[in-house]
Amino acid sequence: MAMRDFWLSCGYHLLDRDNAGRLLVTDEFLKAYLARPELIPPPEACPAERQLYGSLLSHPRQPVTQTQLELLADPDARENWENMIAWRDHLVKHRTLEVAYLEIFRRNIRLPQVFIGHLVQAILRSALNDCEDAFILRAAEMFFRPQRLMMQEGAIVAIDEETESLLGRQPQSPLVALLGLPATVEVDMLNDATADTYWGRSDRFDMGLDVTAGQRGLTALGDVMTRWLSHLLAIDVAIEPLMELRDARFSWYVGLDSDGTRIGDTVWNGGDFDDAMRARLVGLFRLTFRDPADMIERIRGEPVYLLAAMTADEELRLKPQNLVTGLPIRQGEAVN
Repeated sequence: MAMRDFWLSCGYHLLDRDNAGRLLVTDEFLKAYLARPELIPPPEACPAERQLYGSLLSHPRQPVTQTQLELLADPDARENWENMIAWRDHLVKHRTLEVAYLEIFRRNIRLPQVFIGHLVQAILRSALNDCEDAFILRAAEMFFRPQRLMMQEGAIVAIDEETESLLGRQPQSPLVALLGLPATVEVDMLNDATADTYWGRSDRFDMGLDVTAGQRGLTALGDVMTRWLSHLLAIDVAIEPLMELRDARFSWYVGLDSDGTRIGDTVWNGGDFDDAMRARLVGLFRLTFRDPADMIERIRGEPVYLLAAMTADEELRLKPQNLVTGLPIRQGEAVN
């Protein structure tokens, strides 16, 4: 049976792959960025901007100097192009998109978050290529799209933040308009009855996911993290959600977002894990390395705890880079 497609807008099908299945940048993938509305020259654009745009459409890898960018009359356009050229140069500098992603955080390179999120989506699209579970795919969206958390009949439901902002409004995002979202958005809960509709609407990000402790959503998120680490770092781990923080004895922990890190720091330092913190903790996971030799010797064989927490505004903003930079992996284990 043919695999069902999803996330068509991320450009996965414009990329090539090497023998190990890692993603290679193509001219077609680079040209797709030129379709972004902030890069398409408006009617009043200066000749230098039009010339730059046209030449990159023909040869997307051609060198662009700072002198060329300084010729752009519109300061906003100049800033957009500076960001785009820095991003393009970073991608083409590295052998694969996976290495390009890892190097951003290993070397603390400052690049636009919107581009990094797109890169996460493309890499996840590859890592999940054989996935037939809509719950795992929906959970993976949380890696590159902020979520709004809502209480519904005692359950914690994650809804895409941008989609939630469109409820009852006209679409504001160019991407949303491009993908044909209706003027009013209805969010369906992902469940066994609606799961088969996910593939036909995956680029609309309009399905809610139950992330209550003990429910299928957090198990699916653990599966996403397992595949993420296998694809990027070639390490084999098992990740299981836990019901209570008191079940955890910290030898090592990783916050999956800023608030999760703060809660982990508090517990690690012996602080008071009060009711307010408990209410903010959305997900707690225990990670174990299937091969303890992949871990640093000091805590070899010990579990690692992963914490995800919502902000005071009830948002969940996962940082998948924390997984690849924060685990106690022995030096030299990561595969480039």
